[in-house]
Amino acid sequence: MIPLAPPVTPAPSGSTPTFLPGTPDFSASCKTDALCTWVLEKTAIQWLANGSYVLIVKPLRILAIVLVAMLIRWVLHRAIRRLTTSTSRAEMPALLKPLRERAAKQQEAAENQFIPERRRQRAEAIGSVLRSFVTAVVFTMATLLVMGELGFNLGPLLASAGIAGVALGFGAQSLVKDLIAGLFMLLEDQYGVGDSVDLGDAVGVVETVGLRVTTVRDMRGVLWYIRNGEIVRVGNKSQGWAMVVIDIPIGFVNSEEATAVLRQAALALAEEPEHATEFLEPPDVVGVEQMTVDGAVIRTIAKTTADGQPVVQRELRRRLAEALESSGISERIAVSRMLPRSAVPPSYPGSGQDAQVTPGGAT
Repeated sequence: MIPLAPPVTPAPSGSTPTFLPGTPDFSASCKTDALCTWVLEKTAIQWLANGSYVLIVKPLRILAIVLVAMLIRWVLHRAIRRLTTSTSRAEMPALLKPLRERAAKQQEAAENQFIPERRRQRAEAIGSVLRSFVTAVVFTMATLLVMGELGFNLGPLLASAGIAGVALGFGAQSLVKDLIAGLFMLLEDQYGVGDSVDLGDAVGVVETVGLRVTTVRDMRGVLWYIRNGEIVRVGNKSQGWAMVVIDIPIGFVNSEEATAVLRQAALALAEEPEHATEFLEPPDVVGVEQMTVDGAVIRTIAKTTADGQPVVQRELRRRLAEALESSGISERIAVSRMLPRSAVPPSYPGSGQDAQVTPGGAT
């Protein structure tokens, strides 16, 4: 006769359930899981207990990992959005507040529409990069945790990923360099779309700013693509304020008279409503800048907005020239530059001639 197996009796309450020998152990973790242990205590059926772990506990754990990852991502994205947005149009986003101010208060008042828009665009670009980075990190960690719950051995996978990362790092050094340089350029607000910049070989107006490449169109219409990692220096002519410096040679005429005429013309230009907003400070004639064989050179300076500097420079040159012309100084400057000629040839030491050199008029 075939011996019958002894009947299975439920484990007493409070005792640790034992798995029957010879029965396949579908999940070793079931021995320490509360739900699996509870099912085994109530039913004394091992496959049902293991099934509850595989069909209920593991999916719930995976679902919890996904939900927590999505919650963390939502919280971080919300924090980034709050950092990159402002409560009013003219207020600087919180993400940019630690950065040093680049525009003067006078320029902010004169360009109250341009500067906040520039800040908003820069903050949105930085926020987009940060949100993408947060999403990649959070979901990568969640994927690894889910794979661990499914029983995958993460050791070889992480080792392979490390080797691949090292190989990728060596092969894509320039790409990583460009991306990091582009990110810091955005954070530091070195330049933006529409700025007139000097990047070394490329000088012109910025058309696009990316994490890897910046495009600049020069005065001839050539579009330059510059990798951010290759940019060593940046000269921005459109950020903050600008200075107009005009040197005018006046020959040997009265410098005080010329200074007064130039100052009056410069102040008259600054008081005109059409150009008043382009001046941050009243223009000034600082006086004689240098002396040459052709006479004195008088310097006129004016502090202007960055965008208004070319217009002010051209108009100020025209007004100063007209002022010198209307006052008659231009004619005297032209006369003073005419070198006198001697009607009698000069005598040189040792030439045997004792004739005295007398200045003569122009012939």
